[in-house]
Amino acid sequence: MNSFIEELKWRGIFADATPEIEQLLNQGMTSAYVGFDPTGDSLHLGHLVPIIVLRHFQNHGHKPYALVGGATGMIGDPSGKSNERNLLNDEQLNHNVAGLKGQLERFLDFNADTPNAAVLVNNYDWMKNISFLEFARDIGKHITVNYMMAKDSVKKRLNGEFQEGMSFTEFTYQLLQGFDFLHLYQNHGIKLQMGGSDQWGNITTGTELIRRKVQGEAYGLTCTLITKADGSKFGKSEAGENVWLDAARTSPYKFYQFWLNQSDADCERYIKIYTFLSKSEIETLITEHSQAPHERKLQKKLAEEMTVWVHGREEYEKAVKASEILFGRSTADDLVRLDEATFLDVFEGVPQKEIAKSELIGTGIVDILAERSGFLKSKSEAQRELKGNAISVNKAKVDDTYKAEESDLIDGKFLLLQKGKKNYFIVKAV
Repeated sequence: MNSFIEELKWRGIFADATPEIEQLLNQGMTSAYVGFDPTGDSLHLGHLVPIIVLRHFQNHGHKPYALVGGATGMIGDPSGKSNERNLLNDEQLNHNVAGLKGQLERFLDFNADTPNAAVLVNNYDWMKNISFLEFARDIGKHITVNYMMAKDSVKKRLNGEFQEGMSFTEFTYQLLQGFDFLHLYQNHGIKLQMGGSDQWGNITTGTELIRRKVQGEAYGLTCTLITKADGSKFGKSEAGENVWLDAARTSPYKFYQFWLNQSDADCERYIKIYTFLSKSEIETLITEHSQAPHERKLQKKLAEEMTVWVHGREEYEKAVKASEILFGRSTADDLVRLDEATFLDVFEGVPQKEIAKSELIGTGIVDILAERSGFLKSKSEAQRELKGNAISVNKAKVDDTYKAEESDLIDGKFLLLQKGKKNYFIVKAV
């Protein structure tokens, strides 16, 4: 078996491939591409498996191409969608394309000195000057409507599985993607397209177009669409929001927590799919985890590998420090050094009160707890809780002699008040 295919299979990523793909890959360095439509200015976890497949492809000595769909992004891929996608204007599309390019360059090796350096292409570059008449004459005549209608992505929309039908615009998407494959085949020698298993119809339209128009041999490979152990779709937070690869959308702390909170059953699969650890390393981890599941070794290693790969070692270490704060395994100094974004992520949903800095610095804890913040109802309650050793400031116990100092402010702005173990309140100095 080809080493690249074998790797995908033992990791649980391989879904399907056209015949004789192994012979192609065994001939030597092969070029392949994966397309990413710029529907947003950031990639999310749903895009990560195709990126990982491209990275494995490159690690096995082949040449990866990442295609950003500046042209096809104007239309929208109907595969797996129940509704017509909103069309983007040129300004938004260009912004999204730039965002995706910047992220893809972090995950693949674009070092031009290596023969299998990754290449980034944008299909707008070869589609912008083609007229509708040229496309209809040169491309449309090679693929029949019957062939296009047989695709699952089309049948589901036309047979009423979804409420809305399909516009001609979306119907042509598979032809445009097929044209991408033809262009890359003719101009870059690319014989293989890869993508998620929902892309099988679009990929095989491309192989068919190449066969019919230029009598060429082209191939397709799809990777698994990842689900959780309960069968639900993977890649969204508990609130149902996408987990993004952009730190401005999903902070490194939340990204780290997402992986840390995966179940044991899911982690055994995800550690193979989402990391580049070797088979022996993973098997050792799984064994160690099964012997002491309470230590959560799989979750911790998965969270480390993913956070370092996507956000870097420094952000990973900050996320670990931030996580330890909630469990009391950090110092007040660790808390004070948190940046504002991480601090607010850790204590998301905690009530806040803004207080002028001049009214906070030098003020005694009784006044801060009661009159200034309203965290406690009265001074007498504040004094009672302080006597009971129930009050902490920045996770450190205080008594009634405590006064707020400038050096206590987290990121120069926040003071974290706490009663008991779980009752928090944030004072923001303004």
